Formats: sequence, structure tokens, C-alpha cells
Amino acid sequence: MASEEGGGEDQQLLLNDNHNGSDNNNEKKRKKTEPNEEDDLSSFRSWIRWVCVDQSNPWLTFLSWSLFLILAVGVPVLSLFILSGATSQRWHYDLVVQLSLTAISALSFFCLSHFTKLGLRRFLFLDKLCRESEKVRQGYTDQLNRSFKILSYFVIPCFIAESTYKIWWYCMSGSQIPFLGNVYVSHIITFILELCSWFYRTSIYFLVCVLFCLICHLQILRLEDFIQVFQEECDAAMVLQEHLRIRRQLKVISHRFRAFIVSTLIIVTASQLAALLITTSSHAEVDILKAGELALCSIGLVAGLFMCLRSATKITHKAQAITSHAAKWHMCVTINSFDTADCETPVQITSGPQFFAMDTDSSEEAMDGDDVDDTAFVPTHANTISFQKRAALVTYFENNQAGITVFGFMLDRMWIYAIIVIELTLVLWLLGNTVGIS
Repeated sequence: MASEEGGGEDQQLLLNDNHNGSDNNNEKKRKKTEPNEEDDLSSFRSWIRWVCVDQSNPWLTFLSWSLFLILAVGVPVLSLFILSGATSQRWHYDLVVQLSLTAISALSFFCLSHFTKLGLRRFLFLDKLCRESEKVRQGYTDQLNRSFKILSYFVIPCFIAESTYKIWWYCMSGSQIPFLGNVYVSHIITFILELCSWFYRTSIYFLVCVLFCLICHLQILRLEDFIQVFQEECDAAMVLQEHLRIRRQLKVISHRFRAFIVSTLIIVTASQLAALLITTSSHAEVDILKAGELALCSIGLVAGLFMCLRSATKITHKAQAITSHAAKWHMCVTINSFDTADCETPVQITSGPQFFAMDTDSSEEAMDGDDVDDTAFVPTHANTISFQKRAALVTYFENNQAGITVFGFMLDRMWIYAIIVIELTLVLWLLGNTVGIS
């Protein structure tokens, strides 16, 4: 009996060890599959420190404001009244360039200062990411890692174009610039200061635009994951709760970025109108040497604005497409339901999903790449929610449209089409008068 009891205890200990070992393995696998938020944010924190917008302590705050005042205010004033003042024909063009870049960089600097005070994890919604699916977490992590590549795609070409233009301008008009001591050393110092000022102002502007696009991408992933509830047996309360959570985060994003979007639109439009008035005046002498920097400034400002508007419009379109998807799901379930009152012969109800056969063209469906607003029929289940609850959900989606809003106005495709027409008309007019592009 003692040997039997000892053998039973050994078996029990062995089972407990195996159970604990399996739990540890599952925990290791879970930690391995979860994204490391600190590693993902290290590049962002490094970039924020590098552009000196980190104000986490008094010393960094002093350094941040000092660099902003030097590169965004001091150097442009020096360039405007000393360098451009030597060539009076270029002064008016340089005035528009410096005011536009300083205004947009000041706006971006204040926005980044406010965002960093919220905390980077909270601002990027990483604290809410634990409630999302593995697909959403992995997609957001990949986009987080690609953000700096997207930022470099905008900043580096602008910096190269500006450097090329400045080198050419110093070679052609360098003799008219006042200097102290050695002429070459003086020109090199002013050249480096102007390039650093340009790079600093454009970098923080595009950084805010990339952050906005990154946050919008998270909501797009959540919307694409949300529509999967219509592919399976779902609960009305669960669908409503998840949609309310998405709408709440979209309202938070709209509230944080509405001042930046509106102010950017005003600054870019005012800059384009001022450039248009200067280049079309009767006494204007327009060529690429005098107004080339004005064209580069306009291209950079409009590119950042279109980046933000495209992300806002895309997420609004996908959020509004949920209504049509829910209506299609309601229709498919309704016409596939079994009306036992009208059937004389009993029909066996299966619990598996049922599909409607339809003729689809895969090439046409894949052309737009929209996973939300598709035209394929959805699978239906016999044990789905009732007709009244489905109708109530569709009515709710119709009367509670989600998306990015700016002071109550929804940023949809109608708004972005109107803005694109206005801004591109001004930019093409300016390019036609400066570098001959029309």
C-alpha cells in the first residue's frame, strides 16, 4: 500500500511538473509574439530627442526652446535681412518662404510639445493595444517600424533639392552677399546655418504629419478587424460596444489634431496665395534663381497637407463603409433565414455557415484594395442574432457615422477633392511662373 501511495504521489508530481512546464512554454510563446513596445518606441524617442522637442525635464525644455528660437526664428531673420537684403529682387520671394516655414514649424513645434507631455505610449494608443487582436498589434508594429522610412522619403528629397539649389545660388550670387573676414569661410557658415534651419523646420513639420498617418493606420487596422464580426456568429451588444470604442478613439484623434489640420490648411493656402500675387505682379522678375526656393517650399507644404488629408479621408471612408457592410450582412441573413410558418415540410437547420454563390471578378475587386467596402456576399449562420437586433444595428450605423472630424465637419472625399483642386491649381500656377512647369 505504501508503494502504491508513493507511486501515486510521484505520478501527481510528474503531472504538476508537466502542467507547469506547459504554462511556462505558453507564457514564453505569448511574450515572444507580443510586440516589445519599448523597442518600438526607442527610435521615436531618439528622433524626438534629436530634433530637440523632448521637454521631459527643465534642461531639455531649455534646450528645445533655444534650438527652436535659433533655427526657426534667428537664422530665417538673418537670411531675410542680411543675405536676401543684398539682392533686393529676391527679398519678396524669400519673405514668403521664411514666413511660411517658420509659421508651419512653430505650429508643429507646439503640437509636438503638447503631444510629448501626454506621453508617447498614450499618444500613440499603445496603452490600448493590449485589447486588440494579434493581427492588429502586428500590423501596427510593422507600420511603426516603417514610419521613419516614410519620413525619410519626404525629408531627404527636400533636403537634397534645397542643398542643390543653395549651392547653385551661392555660386551664382555669392559675390553680392556681405561677409566677415574670409569670404569662403563666411559663405560656408551661412550655408550650413541655412541648411540646418531648413532641415529642422521641414523635419518637425513632416514628423507631425507622419505621426498623424501612423495613428490613422491603427484605426484602419481596427476597422478591418472589426468587420470580421459579420463573418461569424456575433452578439449585438459586443458589436455595439466595439464600435463605440472605435468612435471614442476617433473623437480623441480628431480633438488632438483638429487645430493642426485647420492651421496647416490656412498657412499653406495663405502661402500659395502670397506666392501667386508676388509672381504675377507687373514688376515681378521671376526665374528659378530668384524664386526656386519658393517653389520648393510650396511643394513641401502641400505634400505634408495632402499626407494628412489622405489619411483622414481614408479612415473616414473605411469607417463609413461599415454601414453598407452591415446592411449587406443584414440582407444576406434575412433572405437566407427559414420561415417555418410558410413551409409545409420541415427543413433541417444546420449551425454551419452558409454562403451565397455569386459571379465575381477577382481582378476588379482587387483593383481598389479596399477590404471594408467589398462586394462579396458574407456567410450567414442559422444561429445568428434576431431580425430586430440586426435592423437596430443597421439603423445605428446609419445614424452614427464615424470618422475624422474637424470642428464638426467630417473629412471625407468631397472635402479632400475640393482642397486638392484649390491647392494644386495654386502650386501648378506657381511652378509655371518659376520653373516653367504647367
